[in-house]
Amino acid sequence: DEPAPVGNYDQRKREEESRLRGIEEKLLVLVLDVEDEEEDDDDDEEDVVTKTMEQIPESGTATYMVISVFKGEQEGDLTIQMGEVLTILSKNEDGWWLAQDSKGNKGLVPKTYLKVPSTITEIDATDVLSAMGAIPAGFRSSTLSKLLDEGNTYRASHYIQPELSQSKLSFKDLFRDPDTGKVRQRTARTSLTLTLWSCKSIPTPGVGVQVLSRHIRLCAFDGTQVLSNIHTIRATCNANNVKTWSFSPRMTGNLPSLLDGDCFLRCNSDAPELGILFELGVTYIRNSTGERGDLSCGWAFLKLFDTNGAPVPHRTYELLVHGGTPYEKDIEVDPSLTRGATGTGMFQQMMLSRKLPKLFLKLKSPNVRTRSQLSALPDTLVGSLSSIHLLVLHRQLLADILLMDRATMQNADLICSPLLATFPEIVDQSDLLDALRVNSVAGSRLRDLPLLKRKFVRVYMDNMYPLLYSADLPPPRWADEMVENQRARVIFNGSLEPFHTHTPDSPPRHQAFDISQLTYDLLCMAQ
Repeated sequence: DEPAPVGNYDQRKREEESRLRGIEEKLLVLVLDVEDEEEDDDDDEEDVVTKTMEQIPESGTATYMVISVFKGEQEGDLTIQMGEVLTILSKNEDGWWLAQDSKGNKGLVPKTYLKVPSTITEIDATDVLSAMGAIPAGFRSSTLSKLLDEGNTYRASHYIQPELSQSKLSFKDLFRDPDTGKVRQRTARTSLTLTLWSCKSIPTPGVGVQVLSRHIRLCAFDGTQVLSNIHTIRATCNANNVKTWSFSPRMTGNLPSLLDGDCFLRCNSDAPELGILFELGVTYIRNSTGERGDLSCGWAFLKLFDTNGAPVPHRTYELLVHGGTPYEKDIEVDPSLTRGATGTGMFQQMMLSRKLPKLFLKLKSPNVRTRSQLSALPDTLVGSLSSIHLLVLHRQLLADILLMDRATMQNADLICSPLLATFPEIVDQSDLLDALRVNSVAGSRLRDLPLLKRKFVRVYMDNMYPLLYSADLPPPRWADEMVENQRARVIFNGSLEPFHTHTPDSPPRHQAFDISQLTYDLLCMAQ
C-alpha cells in the first residue's frame, strides 16, 4: 500500500528549492520598497506633528494628557499636574493605570484624570464649538457619557449581579434567610432617596447647535473615581424659558422612569469624601455637519458625610453648578455672568447669586417599606424609585436559583433561566422596564411571596421575553426621537396598555436564536 517512489527525486528537489529562493528574493525586494515608502510618509507626518504640537512626545497611542491635578495619596501613586503629558505603561481594569512622566517617575494614576491629546486630525468637538462661540467657556465633553460608552461597567446591569467572595466559592453580598425564604437584608453605609426638583440659569448652546436632550446623570463619587452605576434622568423645559429645567412633569398615565426625579442611592464605600456627583448635560446635533455629541453643562457635588463622619441632614439643598469637568477646580460655567461684577454689597451679591446656575434637590429618609426594599438590593446601586420592586423580585429569584437550586455551591454549570439571563438587558432599557412595571404593578403589594414571584415570572416570560428579541423592536439609541417613537409603537402596538396581543394576520417576528437568551452563566455574570 505504500505510494510509488518519485522519479528523479534529487533533480525535482533542486528545482523546487530554486523556485522558492526566487520567490523569497522577490518578497525581499517588495519589503524594501514598502519600508522606503513608509519612512518617507513617517518623516512627513513627524515634521507636521512636531511643528504643531511640540509639547507631545513621540509615543503613539500610549500618550495621554492630564486634565486635572492629582496628588498621590498612597505609596505607588504618581503625583501629576494639569497639562502634563504621560506615557501609559499598562492599563488595569480597576481604572488605575501605570504611567510615567517626562522625568521618568512611575506610578499609578486614575484614568479619569487623563485624556488622549488632540492632534491635527483629532480635535475635541467642544474646542470647535467654543471657538465658534456656540457654547459657553465652561462647557466640556461629557465625562459620564464617555464612561457609559465604554461598555456595561458603569451601567445598572453590571451592579445588579451578585458579587463573588475573595475565594470565588461563595457570594459576598447575596444571602438567603432560611426561616423566611427571603433575601437577607444588608445594611449599607449610605442608603437614601432623593428628589430632583429643578435647575435654574443653565446656559444654552448658541446658533448652529440643536439640543436633542437635556438631562442629569448622577452617581456615587469620592472626588477621584465613580463608585456606582450612572443613572440618567431627562429634564423638561418650557420653550419660553429653556434655561430652567424641571423633573417629574405632570402627565396622564404612568410617568416614565426616564423622567422621574425620584431616585434611590445605595453605596457601601468607606471613602471619607463620598458624595453624589450630578452632571448636567445636553445631547446635541450640529446643523451644518449632522455631528452628534454629548456636552457637560456643568456639575455639582453633594458630600454625604461631614468632617466628623456623620451623615449630612436630609433636607433641601441648593447646589452651585460648576464649569469644566469634576476634576477641574474654580471653573465657571459662563464667565460672562460674573464679568464686571465688582460690587461687594449685599444687594449686588444677591443679584449675582440669582444669575448663577444652580441645582435644587431634596435628600429624604426612606419610609419603612422602602427601607426594607433597599436593604434587599445590592450594596451599591443607583436607580429610579418607581422600579425598586422589580429589582427586589429579581434579587429574590437570584437567591432562590443560585443558593437553593444548584446541586452544590461549587457548581458553575450553565443555568437554564431565561429571566436571569435577560433581565439585565431590560434594566438598561428604561422603556422596557416601564412596560414591565406597568403590567406587574397590580401585584407589587402582594404579601404572598411565592405567588408574587410566580406572577412576576409569568408576566416576564409571556410578554417581556418575546418583546426583547422582537425583530420589530429597533435597538435603543439615546436622544433619537424617531427610534424612541418606533420602540413605543412596538411596545404598545397601538394599545393603551403594553404587550398588545398579535393577531394571526400579523404574527410577531423574532431575532435569530442564541443560547445566551436561555442560559445564565454564573462565572461571566457575577462580579
